[in-house]
Amino acid sequence: MRPSAYFRSEPLASLGRVAYGERRQNIARVRQIGEIAARNGFGFLIDSRRARRRIDENAPAGTRGERLRTMFDELGPTFVKFGQLLSTRPDLLPPDVVSELRHLQDAAAPVDSQLVRDTIAAELGRPLDEVFERFDDAPIAAASIGQVHRAVVDGREVAVKVQRPDAEATIASDITLLHQMARLAKQRVRRLRFVDTVAVVDEFARAIRQELDYRVEARNVQIAHAMFADDDNVVVPTVDWDLTTSRVLVLEWIPGPTLNRVDLATWSEGDRTMLAARISDTWMRMVFGAGTFHADPHPANIVVQGPDRIGLIDFGMVGQLSQRDRQAAVHLFLDCVDQNLERLPRRLREIGVRYPKEREDDLREQLSIILQRYWGVSLGELDGRELLRDILHAVYQVGIRLPTRWVLLDKALATLGGVALEISPTYNVFETARPYARKLMVDRYRPDVLVDRAKGTADRYREVVMELPFQVHDLMDELRDGELKIAIQQEGFTESTERALGASNRFAMAILAASVFLGSALLGGWVEAGPHLLGVAVIAIPGLIIGPVLAVIVLIGVLRSGRW
Repeated sequence: MRPSAYFRSEPLASLGRVAYGERRQNIARVRQIGEIAARNGFGFLIDSRRARRRIDENAPAGTRGERLRTMFDELGPTFVKFGQLLSTRPDLLPPDVVSELRHLQDAAAPVDSQLVRDTIAAELGRPLDEVFERFDDAPIAAASIGQVHRAVVDGREVAVKVQRPDAEATIASDITLLHQMARLAKQRVRRLRFVDTVAVVDEFARAIRQELDYRVEARNVQIAHAMFADDDNVVVPTVDWDLTTSRVLVLEWIPGPTLNRVDLATWSEGDRTMLAARISDTWMRMVFGAGTFHADPHPANIVVQGPDRIGLIDFGMVGQLSQRDRQAAVHLFLDCVDQNLERLPRRLREIGVRYPKEREDDLREQLSIILQRYWGVSLGELDGRELLRDILHAVYQVGIRLPTRWVLLDKALATLGGVALEISPTYNVFETARPYARKLMVDRYRPDVLVDRAKGTADRYREVVMELPFQVHDLMDELRDGELKIAIQQEGFTESTERALGASNRFAMAILAASVFLGSALLGGWVEAGPHLLGVAVIAIPGLIIGPVLAVIVLIGVLRSGRW
């Protein structure tokens, strides 16, 4: 079937109608999405006739992850970013697909230089030539939301990040289509039946709206700059706030090639190990020290100024862990080492993992498998990065969603491990983490920490005690006004109700079929006036036909239900 044939499908037509009502030009975009989806073997998401088969006859060679990555690449920047978000959701997608989506790179064709100049002038309220002594029209990098130019202001070299003129409108349009596609995917993909796919798109919409405001990234850069202000081996640019707006970001220029442009084959093994150690130590300091970390340690975001000196750029994606989060993670590791299975679900709740009570047994079973794997391992021998990945994988296995901050940490550690491995195959990232983790464990027993912990616990108890009278008062008010509602959830009750409703409907139709047939038979035998056919009054013939048809429909329904 030709790709264009997919557009006769009713769901896609409804998608087109919704988009058309909001923005007429989306019709062409809808057609393009359908053609690309069909070309990459995902036509079943659009064509209901192929949904039952789950694969197209003309699907290209390659794994499902490769085909999905190719589809997102062809669909353009918004979908690339959506694919990058999905790569942080192992609770939604299989590991092979997640691994493949992590290879998506956000790149786009440059915008015309005059449009860039007009955007800067509009944002800063004056012509570009009055702001910059020199401005290079050729961008050094171009992505879906913006592109970066090199410039000079007040004698200082700066990097100017400018948002694409159509970025906000294009993303808003594509998000509208993504919402419709999310509903279709939920209907067509069995694995997604129990997933709120629209909520996933909403999460993406919130994240990308933050990226559309460059002031958010500027604040992230400022925090990181303060974190490494006393470290000569890590360079973070300063922000020129006078020239920064929601669509223009001006940062100090960091000289040197990015890691993906460095020919490491010409480096000695010692220098490569030193570079891997420097990069790892930088991220461990962010994670364990300040708790605010660069969530995308991709080689293109690391500037190499020497084996022991690096620069960090592109703070669009940042994760944050509180002191309590980091302490909870240490407790989790210690309980794994001590084989304390009973405490692990509680430790997971401490780091923000929420799950229904009925899933706790499944979670315990997955965690017990992990503990067996680490039986007899001492804390000094423990690979914390691998243990964290195993625990997160166990959580994903039982369909529990992790808080975003831990998903970002998982993604950052996975990327960091891969980068360090490429630089120096013999280097172990967690060796760098050990001193930080050990310090966290020792700090738990410092007098000032114990005092702070006691004060925090006392404050929480005080709040509970003070709130209790008000909560009792509200409860009594609801009882008095008859507004108190008690919900009883019986396991399997909804399914039983649906089965009972289906059975009653079939019973009613069977009675109707019998009544129509018997009534028509009596009518055909008793009526003597009027035309007759084979001795039966013609007026009764429709009922004699409809009755058996209804009976056949009931029989088919019973057979399909599997209960008779």
